[in-house]
Amino acid sequence: MSAVRVAALQMVSAPELAPNLETAARLVAAAAAAGARLVALPENFYLIGRAEGDKLRLREPDGGAGPIQGFLAECARRHRVWIVGGTAPIACADASRMRSACLVFDDSGRRVARYDKMHLFRFKSEAESYDESRTLEPGERPVALESPFGRMALSICYDVRFPELYRGLGDFDLMFVPSAFTAPTGAAHWETLLRARAIENQAYVVAPAQGGLHASGRRTWGHSMIVDPWGAVIASRDEGEGVVLAEVDPARVREVRAELPALANRRAL
Repeated sequence: MSAVRVAALQMVSAPELAPNLETAARLVAAAAAAGARLVALPENFYLIGRAEGDKLRLREPDGGAGPIQGFLAECARRHRVWIVGGTAPIACADASRMRSACLVFDDSGRRVARYDKMHLFRFKSEAESYDESRTLEPGERPVALESPFGRMALSICYDVRFPELYRGLGDFDLMFVPSAFTAPTGAAHWETLLRARAIENQAYVVAPAQGGLHASGRRTWGHSMIVDPWGAVIASRDEGEGVVLAEVDPARVREVRAELPALANRRAL
């Protein structure tokens, strides 16, 4: 495998589906035009509503012909890129909740992986409060997949705080963290967490994020970034919509692991 250009898309999603799909389509097209072969969207790219439950009305059956899954497949096929689709709202047995699923499509538009967010965010401060368990049903298992770009590990936002999720997947070359971090937690921990996961797994981290002020008054942290296996931030964007591009080279993964064989030196506890 040779080096490949990867794109992390940053958005400031609105409370309506259509404008968000239009923005995502424009950013995917820009990434593909810039030479990206692998494009990752942020968490909830399809909608950040005025209330947490707004996304429930957009639930789609898994593998069905819903507009969000159809959009991701069509974008991948049209631009001949692999897409890590942020999250999509997938219906579950509990009619009052849904799964937040990261869907991966290859460059023919075929879905090749699904990961359901396992760790559900809770946060309470004087200014804001969140509890995803009110609207989301957690996933049960971690997911990694083989690709032309190496082995890819999937995760979503709050998952990044749980290193055992990634270590349980074994070796991989890239990990994805599509996110909508809050401004307070992002300012305090976002970059530190991403760099730590890159360093301890000696793998690239691709973290597309929501970044700005939303219609509800919520502010997301942004700072979408791509981190190399040594923990260096090689591309980033602070706020606002845009495309973050970087070259991802499997040779760099091999080099880091040869120089500092931490994964090989690991012992079972």
